[in-house]
Amino acid sequence: MPKVDLYNMSGEVVGDINLQDSIFGLEPNVQVMHIAVLNQLANKRQGTQSTKTKSEVRGGGIKPWRQKGTGRARQGSIRSAQWIKGGIVLGPKPRSYRYTIPKKVKRLALKSALSSKVSGNEMMVIDKLAMDAIKTKQMVGILNSLKVSESALIVLAGKDDIIEKSARNIPGVKTVLVNTINVFDIMKHNKCIMTKDAVAKVEEVYV
Repeated sequence: MPKVDLYNMSGEVVGDINLQDSIFGLEPNVQVMHIAVLNQLANKRQGTQSTKTKSEVRGGGIKPWRQKGTGRARQGSIRSAQWIKGGIVLGPKPRSYRYTIPKKVKRLALKSALSSKVSGNEMMVIDKLAMDAIKTKQMVGILNSLKVSESALIVLAGKDDIIEKSARNIPGVKTVLVNTINVFDIMKHNKCIMTKDAVAKVEEVYV
């Protein structure tokens, strides 16, 4: 059973916390994490790219020259694909890139990502994270106390507008809830900071 230090907002170690093997102690499955990240990036694509075919390009309503006798190749329209400003053949059209992966694969990928953070000493658990007012400077101070100078993902047990708004202007810092954590965000950020309540909720949901 993996064990990590428990910090307070001042950056002091106030104890330790045992994490469940079934979530935080797995051997990370790199292939499954790769599948989950590709799926998430594909689902984010808008798919609005579009090119015009020969029938959609403006102009070209008349045959440029007669069929025979000119010595030139026969042409039917100056908007055919071989002409400048002509239509595009087999170009992209608006479509959805969305696809789904099995729930078990998605869950295993999330557990693998969390386990990789624990095994890489990139997981930090804080006893509580609370502020009286929206203060970006105070949030920066908390991160400095935790010696977090790189990108960080803050995982909260429940919605907290004060914490979210205090952290949203800090470069490289993102806050998410337990029910919105994903493999891409976990792997993208160098540090994963979870509150004690968030850890308990993750162990309750993903056990």
